Amino acid sequence: MSILPFTLKDLSLFHEASLLNGEWVQAQSGKRFDVEGKFPISRSAITSSKLTYSYPGSETVWAHCPNNSAEDVDQYVKTSHAAFTSYRQTNPRERAKILLKWHELITKAREDIAKLVVWETGKPMGEALGEVDYALGFAWWFAGEAERIRGSVAQPSVSSRRTIVIKQPIGVCVALVPWNFPVAMIIRKVAAAIAAGCSIIVKPSPETPLSIMALADLIQRAGLPAGVLNVISTDNVNTPDVSERLCKHPLVRKVTFTGSTVVGSIVARHCSEGLKKLTMELGGNCPFIIFNDGDLDQALAALMILKWRTAGQACTHANRVYVQSGVYEKFTKMIVDATKKLKVGHGAGEDTSMGPLTTGRGINKLESHVSDAISKGGKVLCGGKRPDHLAKGYFFEPTIISDMSADMLTTKEEIFGPLLGLYKFETEEEVVKAANDTSMGLASYFFTRDTSRTWRMLENLEAGMIGMNTGNSSCAESPFGGIKMSGYGKEAGKDVAIEEYLIQKTGTLTVDSD
Repeated sequence: MSILPFTLKDLSLFHEASLLNGEWVQAQSGKRFDVEGKFPISRSAITSSKLTYSYPGSETVWAHCPNNSAEDVDQYVKTSHAAFTSYRQTNPRERAKILLKWHELITKAREDIAKLVVWETGKPMGEALGEVDYALGFAWWFAGEAERIRGSVAQPSVSSRRTIVIKQPIGVCVALVPWNFPVAMIIRKVAAAIAAGCSIIVKPSPETPLSIMALADLIQRAGLPAGVLNVISTDNVNTPDVSERLCKHPLVRKVTFTGSTVVGSIVARHCSEGLKKLTMELGGNCPFIIFNDGDLDQALAALMILKWRTAGQACTHANRVYVQSGVYEKFTKMIVDATKKLKVGHGAGEDTSMGPLTTGRGINKLESHVSDAISKGGKVLCGGKRPDHLAKGYFFEPTIISDMSADMLTTKEEIFGPLLGLYKFETEEEVVKAANDTSMGLASYFFTRDTSRTWRMLENLEAGMIGMNTGNSSCAESPFGGIKMSGYGKEAGKDVAIEEYLIQKTGTLTVDSD
């Protein structure tokens, strides 16, 4: 077991192993891969009582996890299927009790789980704790949904017949989860599957396996039978093959994926071979629109969270900020002044307001976006480069560029980083056209005091989720998901999310007239 560079209240939550049928195991090959912390530490600091954080953000290896390959997949699916045949008969109230106990145990382990997230992703502790609190809502919500699964009985057009619709769990499910919100993603997907009566196999991102293993440990303590949740870890090299084998396995009936549209398209092709049911929450190119009559303070508060939280690495974050000409100059000053107060540093720092990016790939993308915008007339108002005081690691300054145009990379692509582009517009018709001019359709946001315009924008913006005078469009009670190339299917919300894990059977009965 690795020597942790931080302390956990419950060290037994730390697992450098995969979960197979209730047992913590290694890959059949015995191979392991490195998990890199997002804060650099010296080797001497690991064994000392006081940690020193020099060059926050560098890639320091602090843990190792099983590097499973495609050859390992079969045993995970077969044990999951065996567990499903029994668990599907579990009374819905018993499923709910397991989820409520899971909720209780996660709440008690909240700080330990958040600490793992900080070290895996680099996000500040406040954000990590916020993610755990947000994610807990899904465990609570789906505990209730377990007992709300309803079929129907009806008299059809033929008087002597009755139709009966029953709903049953679909079977073995697979969850392919990203690194930016590891706790929220696993609880949202796993809680729905467990409530429905399914078994589920989780493949974590190679960047964030350890927080997910901790959650898996806790649901076992909550009483979930062995094999109902399996977790298979692997590195970036093996991820495509492991994911493909999971998607194509004949015993898998449903796949839920959160990630990029490019990878989502590949997953969909894999699942087409067995006609697997799919839930896809993919990329976003989200517009954030401020009208002249909008509450600027309200818009600023929302945008500061919606752009800089998680260092901009979320599919629902504001990608393009459109400001009407009457308030463009005023709001530009407001957002620049507020952004300059942000403190970039390692997530464990008490005064850190924005941490590093989780992967080095994001740095190169940001640099190319900034260079492209400048070459096409964009003006860098703040940021635009790696911080001078953080010479090592995946850090990038929170960056604002004005005078953006439709031909820039930032307009066409999802940024997934701390870059905010400002676009000036004149009319509602103009901005709706610009906002919808993308293949994506995950979320859109607008700020206005005009009630009639609010209804028009809700109906005319092409996105699955619309924030109306708010930047928060996600909670356990409302459906989460996009349209167009941002995916299909819904997570969370009443009825719709749990339906993703159910099948319907229709029975037709002939009734004698006597």
